[in-house]
Amino acid sequence: MSKKVVQGWTGPGNKDGEIQLIEPVENARHTVEGRIYLEWWYFDAILETGHVVIGFIQASELMTREPGVEVHVYTPSGEKLSVITRYDTSDVKISDEICDVWVGKNHAEVRYPDDGGLPVYELFVSEGDLEAKLTFSVEVPGWRPGEGKTTYGDSGYFAWVVPIPRARVEGIVKIGDETIQAKGIGYHDHNWGTADMRKILTHWYWGRIYAEDFTLIYAFVRTNRRYGHDCSKPLMIAYRDKVIKSTGEWDLKEGELIFNTTANRHYPEYITIEKDGEFSLRLDVREVIDAHDFLENFPRPVKWLINRLIGRPGYFRFRSKYTLSVSHEGKEHTRTGETLHEMVALK
Repeated sequence: MSKKVVQGWTGPGNKDGEIQLIEPVENARHTVEGRIYLEWWYFDAILETGHVVIGFIQASELMTREPGVEVHVYTPSGEKLSVITRYDTSDVKISDEICDVWVGKNHAEVRYPDDGGLPVYELFVSEGDLEAKLTFSVEVPGWRPGEGKTTYGDSGYFAWVVPIPRARVEGIVKIGDETIQAKGIGYHDHNWGTADMRKILTHWYWGRIYAEDFTLIYAFVRTNRRYGHDCSKPLMIAYRDKVIKSTGEWDLKEGELIFNTTANRHYPEYITIEKDGEFSLRLDVREVIDAHDFLENFPRPVKWLINRLIGRPGYFRFRSKYTLSVSHEGKEHTRTGETLHEMVALK
């Protein structure tokens, strides 16, 4: 018998009839009960220079369950620069009331303007030769799907909120001796939970669309056989500065599979996301800008056995052409462009 997966939609059905924006405390540290504790704050910025900058501040990381900081920079030429540092719990200081997160000298915090406007976030991450000091001025208010939590039977839960669906980003990025004046579009989300996702999920897709007037965020998370192959499908659409849709009722289809030797597994040449009469999105992969085999450092006999018995765990980040169509206020809106999105496979 499969374990029951419960999603926290407010309804009716697997969607939110009334869209509820997040409160400041939801982006603070969460006290959890149980053997497993996971929590992190993720930021990224797509810059006008063509750079993509990622800052990842972790109170307890997914695989090691240790505090840590990751800084990744994708350059316009396609090179990926990364520094990953693990910390002791004594290096962690996080507020229980608001986003004010310290791991070592790395810091993320929020400021709320006196006039009641949208918040502004400050991010500072500095590890090795990589450093980013960025201001995220929120343009779309924070969102969560339903209650922001999915429960996996008696195995715990996993929570996801998006305090910054879309922001204007400014600041500086340093790569060694080079300093880049940063301007672009930014994003931030926050995860926490008590479930060992490695034992629950097979794979997920995750990505965003930033058209001139529409913002779309989606995740497609599939469980393994023990959990009935259930899928969590949170998706948000905003028009200008207002969230107009929060739903898990849509279908995903995959195109023909292509094998990638670096990740040692297949990925689909395209994916489509669709809800009849409401919205559709097609992502055609143009480039694999990052691929990783999670077993690359395992001895060959062990890797072969895991591949045979369990699967081929790996990671992809894609650059894709998108076509987005949204029905809104009696009109059909179509937008096209390029975007980045990812696929993570644990099996």
